[in-house]
Amino acid sequence: MSNTTSIPLQGPIVTDPMLPRVVTIESSVAELDSGAVFTWTLANGDALANGVLAGNQMAGHQMAGDLLAGQPGQFNMLYLFGSGEVPISISGRDSAGRLQHTIRSVGRVTQAMSQLAAGDQIGLRGPFGVGWPLAETEDRDLLVIAGGLGLAPVRQLLQLMVSGLLPCRRLLLLFGARTPSDLLFRSELEQWAEHPQVEIRVTVDRADSNWRGDIGVVPRLLQRGGFDPARALAFVCGPEVMMRFSVQALQQQGVADEAIYLSMERSMKCAVGLCGRCQWRERFICRDGPVFRYDQIAPQLNIREL
Repeated sequence: MSNTTSIPLQGPIVTDPMLPRVVTIESSVAELDSGAVFTWTLANGDALANGVLAGNQMAGHQMAGDLLAGQPGQFNMLYLFGSGEVPISISGRDSAGRLQHTIRSVGRVTQAMSQLAAGDQIGLRGPFGVGWPLAETEDRDLLVIAGGLGLAPVRQLLQLMVSGLLPCRRLLLLFGARTPSDLLFRSELEQWAEHPQVEIRVTVDRADSNWRGDIGVVPRLLQRGGFDPARALAFVCGPEVMMRFSVQALQQQGVADEAIYLSMERSMKCAVGLCGRCQWRERFICRDGPVFRYDQIAPQLNIREL
């Protein structure tokens, strides 16, 4: 155990996001009983990071070895040696400030990643993209609408809120999953709900005999109101069809188009808008997003299968 004392992150880590770094998996926690979704907590594992632990300064920035850069809504490219690289959204930080990623085991690379354990190392590039506009949350009613794994890219917003670091007036989380067994971060949902300025509404598509909550699609949860449309700011993340219907429900409640932000998903490879894999009309999801203001993308969002 090192005798050095870690410090809070005071500024951006000095790094080139295109330069791969080796990071260590501090822990791997299954989020579902099936093990299909898991959360990694990561720490720097490269020589540069090890040389700037516990308060050493470099280029005028405070550096901490366990802290990796990245803002809510951005993503990193995670690389498994011998298997490949995948884009994964930042899903939060632990109590020590270490970066976390929540991953679904669905393809060749992520299935191989699911076999890794604490102490294993992976490659990381990033952070990339445009995150949630945190400055705009000041004195607003923040509506966070998430479906399925879409809760992961907004999870850090809840962490900031309960820590007193998000300047919104109150936060309303609307979260939906297919079944009760598909609900992510269940213990955290209970903890977040204890905060006096946080309200959480959860629904499932198909209930089991033990479920006592709402049944139905996420946008229906907006019908209860409980927020000021004129002061509302909405962050929406999840399956695209859910986001489309959530936008319609927000509009029906009187929320302005320019107060709605969506996190879009497309196949990404280079993460810097060069390969064209994620091109969406004149935009690139990896470079210009993944977070977009609704009124700026409404025309292409409403074209099915674009």
